[in-house]
Amino acid sequence: MKAGGFLTPDEAVMTGTLILVIVALSLVTAFFATRKANFAVSATTLKSHSRPIYHGLNAAIWTGAPALIIVLIWLFAQGSVIDRLVLSAIPSAQTATSSEQALMISQVRQAASGQTFQEPTPEIKTAAEALNALQATANWAIAALAAAIAVAGAALAIKSIQPRYRARHSVERAVTIFMLFSSLVAIVTTAGIVASLVFEAGHFFAKVPINEFLFGLRWEPQIAMRADQVAGQGAFGVIPVIFGTIVISLIAMIVAVPIGIYSAIYLTEYSPRSFRAVVKPLLEILAGVPTVVYGFFAVLTVAPAIRTFGQSMGLEASPNSSLAAGLVMGIMIIPLISSLSDDAFAAVPRALRDGSLALGSTKGETIRKVLLPAALPGIVGGILLALSRAIGETMIVVMAAGLIAKMTINPFDAVTTVTVQIVTLLTGDAEFDNPKTLAAFALGLVLFIITLILNIIALRTVRKYREKY
Repeated sequence: MKAGGFLTPDEAVMTGTLILVIVALSLVTAFFATRKANFAVSATTLKSHSRPIYHGLNAAIWTGAPALIIVLIWLFAQGSVIDRLVLSAIPSAQTATSSEQALMISQVRQAASGQTFQEPTPEIKTAAEALNALQATANWAIAALAAAIAVAGAALAIKSIQPRYRARHSVERAVTIFMLFSSLVAIVTTAGIVASLVFEAGHFFAKVPINEFLFGLRWEPQIAMRADQVAGQGAFGVIPVIFGTIVISLIAMIVAVPIGIYSAIYLTEYSPRSFRAVVKPLLEILAGVPTVVYGFFAVLTVAPAIRTFGQSMGLEASPNSSLAAGLVMGIMIIPLISSLSDDAFAAVPRALRDGSLALGSTKGETIRKVLLPAALPGIVGGILLALSRAIGETMIVVMAAGLIAKMTINPFDAVTTVTVQIVTLLTGDAEFDNPKTLAAFALGLVLFIITLILNIIALRTVRKYREKY
């Protein structure tokens, strides 16, 4: 993806071909560098500092890494560079606002790709031809530059092969730099997500008082988008949305936690190996089922059954209910808790079990007083991961729980969640600076804070109850 949008099909094909060529050249260079290192070692009495495989890896790194870096930098930068060049060729763009320039670029790109719904103006046609020419020139230029850098790197790496050359140190240094870069990408990405949420949420709170958002009891973000449109004034109280999220997640955890932990205990401590070999893979298949399938199961099977049951008990039951969504969501997250708890139990040293049994403890006492404390970090991690997925689930809630924000603990009534409202608010053609659209970022910030609090609670719980051996 580039700054101006997604790559065109031709650009994607050329970029993929270029990357494959660079990778192939790196492999060929590694092969010849390894052979040269073998010959260099056998032709001298000097003790080699590094094994030939390290010389091959070093040559592959010097061949591929600089060229791939150049390609990636250009992929991210070419959109903005080409857009500036195209805009400079449009006379009317010089006095246009930023939004008008963005619209012009969109029209030019549509005309360049032939995906237009009406005849473009001569100015747009000329700009589209210039865009195609610039893109073609840029693609061939970056291909030639990347190939030249790759060949130069390969030549330098092969030339540096000597018995005392510290190829292993060079490879390890490259791996260290790559790991550091990966860590920085994760940190920068997280910081960027938080910064974008805070920035857009600040715009929302400039239009809607923060106390109304945090303590309001009505969530009705239906406000007028235009002056001639009739709509309500809008209410942005987040408490009903959070309440619905908590209710559905609580129902899901009530279903998933006992079943997941008890199934892990049985599979680890009681079941025969043949039974475990069959049941564990079947249980984990549930984790691979798409959430939309669970949503269909909830809306077509579980929700009608719950409504029928509620009516048979003389209770008013909605076609969509928090109980239906919570039950199906609980089934969905059982494999997460079960698999991670099973791994945590299996990681406990066998000597602890044998020592407990040798002292006269029963099987149940050993599980309660030895295995559970030792496996607690893994169990809490599984529960936290499952809870995070339950809080972030969308499809099941949309299909089985509804879109109505209510503060009710009646499991037969319809509720909604934070994620569903985020999707609803960002769907449509509303203006981006409208409070209705900006409310999605405020909800995202609330969801982030809730998840952060859950992580802190989990860490404190693990530190307090964890047994160290």
